Amino acid sequence: MKRMLVAAALASLFAGPAAADPFDVFGTFKLPDGDSHVQIADCGDGSPCGKIVWINAKDLPSGMTPADVKNPKGEKILGYKLLQGFARKAKDWRGGKIHDPMELKTYDSRLKRLTDGSLEVKGCIGPVCQTQIWKPAS
Repeated sequence: MKRMLVAAALASLFAGPAAADPFDVFGTFKLPDGDSHVQIADCGDGSPCGKIVWINAKDLPSGMTPADVKNPKGEKILGYKLLQGFARKAKDWRGGKIHDPMELKTYDSRLKRLTDGSLEVKGCIGPVCQTQIWKPAS
């Protein structure tokens, strides 16, 4: 019995990292341009919702703070709901929407956690999709 426990412990040490769960998309991620961070949390029904929680102040005009940034409709960007409406499918989250707060456009979206901990985010118009990789924010 002791040998089995020791063997199991050693096997777990040498097995390497476990594969990431593609459905665990929750956390805070930095957008590829590095100008903002998006926090993805449970919408209340188990599906992911994402909102902008950080804006890089150094890239803003003099005298402006992240809390001052607004989109063309006058909505504050900090706290803006960027992702919502996802359903869990066979390999990822689908059927959701991703909003571009500055261009005021909405796209169909898919989300999936990659094995390195990054988030694959797809925005689609019909069958044509553009993919971004969002790295975890530190």
